[in-house]
Amino acid sequence: MNRYEENFKQMIVELNQTERSVRGLAKEYGLSEATIYKWKNLYLPNQSTGLTGKEVAELKKENARLKGELEILKKAAAMFSRKT
Repeated sequence: MNRYEENFKQMIVELNQTERSVRGLAKEYGLSEATIYKWKNLYLPNQSTGLTGKEVAELKKENARLKGELEILKKAAAMFSRKT
């Protein structure tokens, strides 16, 4: 269960992007600095990929689902090719 709402996390990241320090935000909102850095990784785009951590996690989940479906289709194709 998430302790903080998505919009709160995004607000903290946005405040950090407007020149507020991680240390200051951590003190003001009673958060750990590590938590804020984790949220930054989650919501800010990676410079090399342009994707946020959240987007990468969603893509990984979708990729795993598609790989599972592909394996099922491969097994089905093998079964049907043996029967003919």
